[in-house]
Amino acid sequence: MSTEFLMPGRVITGQGAVRSAAAQIAACGKRALIVTDPVIRNLPAFRELTAVLDEIGVAYAVFSDVTGEPTDRMIDAGLAAYRGADCDFLIAIGGGSPMDSMKAIAALTACGGRLRDYMGKEIAGDFPKMIAIPTTAGTGSEATRFTIITDVETNVKMLLKGEQLIPDMAIIDPAYSMGVPPAVTAATGLDALTHAVESYTSKKAQPLTDAMALSAVRRVFRSLPAAFSDGSNAAAREDMAIAAFEAGVAINNASVTIVHGMSRPIGALFHVAHGLSNAMLLSPCIAFAKSGALARFADLGRVIGVATAADRDEDAADRFIEALAEICRTCKVPGVVEYGIDADAFRAAIPKMTHDALASGSPANTQREVTAEDIAALYESLL
Repeated sequence: MSTEFLMPGRVITGQGAVRSAAAQIAACGKRALIVTDPVIRNLPAFRELTAVLDEIGVAYAVFSDVTGEPTDRMIDAGLAAYRGADCDFLIAIGGGSPMDSMKAIAALTACGGRLRDYMGKEIAGDFPKMIAIPTTAGTGSEATRFTIITDVETNVKMLLKGEQLIPDMAIIDPAYSMGVPPAVTAATGLDALTHAVESYTSKKAQPLTDAMALSAVRRVFRSLPAAFSDGSNAAAREDMAIAAFEAGVAINNASVTIVHGMSRPIGALFHVAHGLSNAMLLSPCIAFAKSGALARFADLGRVIGVATAADRDEDAADRFIEALAEICRTCKVPGVVEYGIDADAFRAAIPKMTHDALASGSPANTQREVTAEDIAALYESLL
């Protein structure tokens, strides 16, 4: 059986990547909307980008009202900024939220309507060019055909998809993630790890995604603890930037499974950062999924060196799950109650979260049957 493998049309990595990409940026259009957040707007990475745009004669407007994880209202405001400034392409610089926002803005410029109109559908149209410049190592949005936007009215994190949501260019300079706070380093890095683990064990896995996923898992276990403990560790930051991209490419083609399906409702209802809600779920969900893909979870244990070829698959998989719990402890991932979520409120939300998790479609990619009762029990176990 043949498979398709999708990734950004152009990828430029390494120190000085934005300046190296100047000619390619200039070819995208005449006036860019830069989508970012208020913090990034005041950092050297943003100043370097605008300096390059000035040098190559590309005009730009700035939309920096992406505060927290993006909502449909933020996207409407970004769309107004794009049209009001007469822009013809987009550049996102920042973490997953600006990149996801850029994709959603591009979708509405092409398709019109409201974002909720496109849930469960393939978004397609005459999209403007998109350039993604990540400043964190984890979300992988620079490589994917997905965007996640919260519908404010329904409190649902909408997973929207379409091949044209893949950025035309990803520009990855590991220096841009230097000095990112430990909590953000942890959340984004564990998001990348979740992407890699889920894509490798998904029903949609294929040989090319396997290669990307295994490499990303190896890199995260090797370098995330170092990047978390020392934000100026250049080698660890570079390793994590590559891991995030690899894992993003992997989920772009093999998708995600139960962790992401259950994570989005927690984020939507309790305003937990996406990577952190993934991390809260990672060990219990993978322990649940183990029996459906035992050999694959055993592979992951051997790849990170906690098991060998001589170990039984059951033992290798269990050691991998223990290693997941340990890296979460190293990165100081809090539990649901420790984070500050009221236990009674969380328990009361389990029926809605269960419905929304199943409706997302992601749990169906798990190589073990997942029922509503299973999901509800896993949510309850977090308490």
